Amino acid sequence: MPDIQKTTRRVQENVARVIVGKDEVIELCLVALLCEGHILLEDVPGIGKTTLAKALARSLGCSFNRIQFTPDLLPSDVTGISFYNQKTQEFEFRPGPVMSHIVLADEINRATPRTQSALLECMQERQATVDGVTRSLPRPFMVLATQNPIELEGTFPLPEAQIDRFLMRLKLGYPSEADEGEILVRFEQSDPLEALSPVLETDELLAMQQQVRAIHVEDDLREYIVRVVRATRDHRSVELGASPRGSLFLHRTAQAWAALQGRDFVLPDDVKHLAPHVLAHRLILNPEARLHGRKVEQIVEEIVSAEPVPVEAG
Repeated sequence: MPDIQKTTRRVQENVARVIVGKDEVIELCLVALLCEGHILLEDVPGIGKTTLAKALARSLGCSFNRIQFTPDLLPSDVTGISFYNQKTQEFEFRPGPVMSHIVLADEINRATPRTQSALLECMQERQATVDGVTRSLPRPFMVLATQNPIELEGTFPLPEAQIDRFLMRLKLGYPSEADEGEILVRFEQSDPLEALSPVLETDELLAMQQQVRAIHVEDDLREYIVRVVRATRDHRSVELGASPRGSLFLHRTAQAWAALQGRDFVLPDDVKHLAPHVLAHRLILNPEARLHGRKVEQIVEEIVSAEPVPVEAG
């Protein structure tokens, strides 16, 4: 898939003009974009989560809206409202910011669970129902949500149903000393984000999303994906394992990752590389595992390592 590889590399280089030293995170965002999936960016404040979301959105020729989630935000502030127009004497619909190609849900866990749930239908069915009327969202549609760690004051944990709708959960982490110095240099005179321009049009993106679905996955590799996901439900440290949606998302992201590498087929290494990003946030550890400080990413890596990898017949 040389066209996909070449095109996505342009987007990656464009975003990297703003985000320093996070090439893998940018690549994973492009994987989600090709799968038309949603991303949860989780980390402490000041790392660059919002900047990454804005840089990605500005690199695409798509409509973009930002929603600042706060405790007093209402569901209608997200989806829109129907109001009575006295001039026309009819009810009219005023679209909310979710009616956009790319939606940045900034600090999503600052809002109450009632408002967070307003995104459930949008993220899964790509539609929004307001006052009994269902309206389709534009395609492509992607939610980039940022979240502060739930231990911080003033946050509300996302419900499991919503977390499961995110294709991947990514963490930026602190930059290296050299990268942090480069950040100071780039932002010294002006904000490089303001100079970004689109390098990918909507029609191109939709076409690539269809191409990705045609990436070949061998039957034994598909069975390997199913075994890995099912193993999360039987692990001794896991209270709640990944759902079948996890299997589907792992399959799709492996196809997209292969396309980014210029291949038209998926390798076992693709699945192993993506599993922690796709499955970890879907697992709930049991009290004993949490008491011993186990991390869900470690559990996923243990499962992936324990499952026999498909071998090409020689």
